[in-house]
Amino acid sequence: MAYAPKVGLALGSGASRGWSHIGVIDALLADGIEPDIVCGTSVGAMMGAAYVAGNLDGLREWVLGINRSDVYRFLDIKFSQTGFVDVERLDQFIHRYVVDAETDIKDLPKPFLAVTTCLNTGQEVWSRGGNVARWVRASMSMPGLFPPMADDDRWLVDGGLVNPVPVAACRALGADMVIAVNLNADIVGKHLREDRVASAEEEEGLLRYLRHQAKEYSGSLFSSNRQDESPPGLMSVISSSIGIFQDRITRSRMAGDPPDIMISPRLSDVGLLEFGKAAEAMETGRECVERVLPDIRRRIETLQR
Repeated sequence: MAYAPKVGLALGSGASRGWSHIGVIDALLADGIEPDIVCGTSVGAMMGAAYVAGNLDGLREWVLGINRSDVYRFLDIKFSQTGFVDVERLDQFIHRYVVDAETDIKDLPKPFLAVTTCLNTGQEVWSRGGNVARWVRASMSMPGLFPPMADDDRWLVDGGLVNPVPVAACRALGADMVIAVNLNADIVGKHLREDRVASAEEEEGLLRYLRHQAKEYSGSLFSSNRQDESPPGLMSVISSSIGIFQDRITRSRMAGDPPDIMISPRLSDVGLLEFGKAAEAMETGRECVERVLPDIRRRIETLQR
């Protein structure tokens, strides 16, 4: 009987570009390649947990049916001075579409790990055990957008700050080969290379919503008074800044611990919160897998021998 190598899937961070992970997983499964180990950072942790918990179909159906207003409902700065996200609504979403509120990591049918960052020390933190939903939210806690997650005497935030594509985590859990999905390969400077920066119409709906939520707290935080030559808008600055450091960190981590297979969907036209482009992102993920399937098969055959 041929040896069956353990396949690890490292799902990277990337906000709404993360819907590409669904297309990647769909394409792998369609070719009979079932990941044995799944590790994820930020949105990659959410997608990975949904897959391992058997909820990926429901998550796919939800995102393909939402509109911009559905996304805005997750934002409410009156709930917290540490982030824009309504964490109660976010938790309800995670429990319904990703993993239920009671599931422990040890109860999942296959090894899963989420990567977070300790805000107190700057160290990378792995979810070795405990409540899956809490680890997913901690891994997704992008500073400024999500409040940090309390864990005993430390605060946990987005794992993308230290490890955007968790290849090493897959190997630590016993993967013989690692397929990595990097969502940040072509996004640096994207928003500022366009003829019209994303400070105008794309953001006006979001900013109007946030201004409405913030009116009791600040009359000028999201001022609409703009000059003819406006600087990049709030979300453009956040998105571009995150893209820069995650791209640099990813390059450094991949150089030190390269995956066996790298999948890099080109998603520079999908913004930080552009959930309406989920179908496009999923299709891009599927196409990327189809291009590297021969390499994946060869690697598996080599390990089997």
